[in-house]
Amino acid sequence: MTSSATHILRLLKWGRVLARHGALRGIENDRNAPAQVKRLCRIARLGTRQPAEPDYAGAFQEIGPAAIKLGQALATRPDLVGEGPARNLLTLQDSLPPVPFSEIRHAIEGSFGRTLDGIFVSIEEEPVGAASIAQVHRAVTPDGRNVAVKVLRPGIREQFARDVETYEWAAAHLEALGGEASRLRPRAVVANLKRWTLRELDLRREAASASELSDAMKGIAGYRVPHIDWDRTNGQVLTVEWIGATKMSDIAGLKAAGHNLPRLAHKLVNTFLTQAISSGFFHADMHQGNLFVEADGTIVAIDFGIMGRINRQARLWLAEILYGLTTGNYRRVAEIHFEAQYVPSYHTVEEFATALRAVGEPMRGKPVSELSVGQMLDGLFAITRDFDMAVQPHLLLLQKTMVMVEGLATALDPDINMWDVSAPFVKNWLRDELGPEAIIADRLREDLGTLFRLPALVRRIEEKFPPKGGAPEQAPLPEVDLIWERVRGRKPESNQWTRYGLAALLGGAAAWGLTYWTLMS
Repeated sequence: MTSSATHILRLLKWGRVLARHGALRGIENDRNAPAQVKRLCRIARLGTRQPAEPDYAGAFQEIGPAAIKLGQALATRPDLVGEGPARNLLTLQDSLPPVPFSEIRHAIEGSFGRTLDGIFVSIEEEPVGAASIAQVHRAVTPDGRNVAVKVLRPGIREQFARDVETYEWAAAHLEALGGEASRLRPRAVVANLKRWTLRELDLRREAASASELSDAMKGIAGYRVPHIDWDRTNGQVLTVEWIGATKMSDIAGLKAAGHNLPRLAHKLVNTFLTQAISSGFFHADMHQGNLFVEADGTIVAIDFGIMGRINRQARLWLAEILYGLTTGNYRRVAEIHFEAQYVPSYHTVEEFATALRAVGEPMRGKPVSELSVGQMLDGLFAITRDFDMAVQPHLLLLQKTMVMVEGLATALDPDINMWDVSAPFVKNWLRDELGPEAIIADRLREDLGTLFRLPALVRRIEEKFPPKGGAPEQAPLPEVDLIWERVRGRKPESNQWTRYGLAALLGGAAAWGLTYWTLMS
């Protein structure tokens, strides 16, 4: 168990880094920040020179891998860190200097228990990418296939465990302060971050996620997932098909290849909506470096370490919220927030609907090109404090990915609008899921399932209450007052006086015996 002193020293060390980048100024100026936190910030920045413009992304990059992941999570929380810091954190690059190849070789050979030559015919020592958790090398398998080999950084699991333990300690103390700190649920946010990173630190889980997403998207044209080489994959090493297509970030290359960028942007948005709303399982790290475009326009995704899940009921609520905001049905959006218990019941639906209207209506009057999912999320977050809405950690990944997808789609087509593109998809999905046919189908499925379970229920009842056998029924027997039940049922006072009487008798007998023995001797 790490001591509190160790956690405090780590926090002060990280605080010094944040202070040098001017990243503590916002906390000190925030009227909702607890006074204890402000005092720690002042201590951490003593003697440091702060830039005029805070560089939150640079600070998290300098602190290390776990901080990079935390910064990416905070980028989706303008209500927590502010709009300026959130925009700055969106520029956070998950990249670090590469690990020497000798250490990578040792990691691969140690995980497979055989030499590198027996696994790959050749492998390039210079990595094609080096992120905070792993780095990727190009290689060739014995059967001549080009593959990408992803290898965890040596010691990264231990480093993450240390850092996240301090995050948990700090979040618990912050939440214990109550008030605004409690409403923001920092412990739940850190718990989600921990789950995400633990999943990323097991490359078999990433391979399984890629395989599951591939199955979910099989019927969707224009999107695919690289093939997994399971024979060369384990917890520390992931081997997948090499993708030699054009990166989505290479706009000039996409234009030179003759791709229709607006059509590509629409396809990107719809594939994301298919994953998130139709399947409830989506790629949650959709930045430019993780998406490629093949010659025929097919989008290929890589890096499935961070995946999001949403259950069916949450997807229905989400779809209704999105559709309600696009059509101006603020009353229904407010009702869903109360049905989902996102807003405490002591508030009113009418007041919340009015607050939503204040966010949505100014945007509805603007040209389509000026509307933004990011702006809408910022506006929604702004009213959460007034209505005591607790943070919903299960939606953090979705919010982060929506902002990412909008940024990518806008880069491809500056005139695109996520609401404009998503509305038909969401409307059709809601019609399929909430229409009369869907209601009848769900009711039939549920009722038939109940009917099919009836025979098993009857059998369990018979097991509990078996039929009478051939022996005659036993006549009633007289009740007998058992002595131990009488003692057990006696009142404590009577038991106490009984013990006193017994002790007196025994004491008297002992005294008489002692006197008799003395006289006789």
